[in-house]
Amino acid sequence: MTYRFFEGKDHASVYQKYRFTPPDELKNIILQYLDKKKGKPHVLVVDLGCGTGQNSRLLAPHFQAVVGIDISESQLEEAKGVPGYPNITYRKGSAEELPFPDGSVDLLTAASAAHWFDQSRFLAEACRVLKPGGCVALLGYSCSFPRLHYQDCGERLDHICEEVRQVLLPYTSNQVAVALGKLEELYSAIPFPDKERVEGLQVNSSTSVRNLMGFIESLSSFQAYKKKDPQTAENLLLHTRNRFLEEMGVMSPDMEMKQELEYFCVLASKPL
Repeated sequence: MTYRFFEGKDHASVYQKYRFTPPDELKNIILQYLDKKKGKPHVLVVDLGCGTGQNSRLLAPHFQAVVGIDISESQLEEAKGVPGYPNITYRKGSAEELPFPDGSVDLLTAASAAHWFDQSRFLAEACRVLKPGGCVALLGYSCSFPRLHYQDCGERLDHICEEVRQVLLPYTSNQVAVALGKLEELYSAIPFPDKERVEGLQVNSSTSVRNLMGFIESLSSFQAYKKKDPQTAENLLLHTRNRFLEEMGVMSPDMEMKQELEYFCVLASKPL
């Protein structure tokens, strides 16, 4: 099973601009786990399903080398276009066939991507390429949309998001449902005895109406909807944006609001 349905340049550009970068709080949890299980030096991290490179760039200051792997050439081109990260290399490939020698990788990560992997083949490759004590970190968020806060209309904004989710539900793949289930089946299948879950990590940040519409546009379910009926999909975005502006009582889509996302992470360490 491939884990990128949409490889067009337009979608890759939207993905680059509007997808959430994993929070520093989660990055620190992963690095602390790696320190505890394998220790330094941190030589090589491989970021699987790297998309446009948000997670790869987050990890770059902490490793000698980062390799981001994705099957989408357009996503990788977007990632390569971000300057300032000389220790990151991007390669086209899959999580099920990794181009690394046995026992050569310190950390395997996947940010909102592991639900697309072929479970058994990915885990076999993880066992092969990780160093003794090397770690797996599979992270994501536990809900389709962030919770929103703006003056006294946060609940109404959440309700609008829920309506959009219902429209897109018939276009939501089974793999995305696996992600929202926090990868429980994949966690159970990890053969390493040393593994743990981090759940309920609440992260608050700011976003704008414009950025939230971009996030909706980046969703695989929206892209499937758009593929079937482009004009209706565009109308959904425009209508949703206008409803947000009306509820908030503002004119500009750049008006910011607070958002709250709940993250989770699956961690595991290869035996020494």
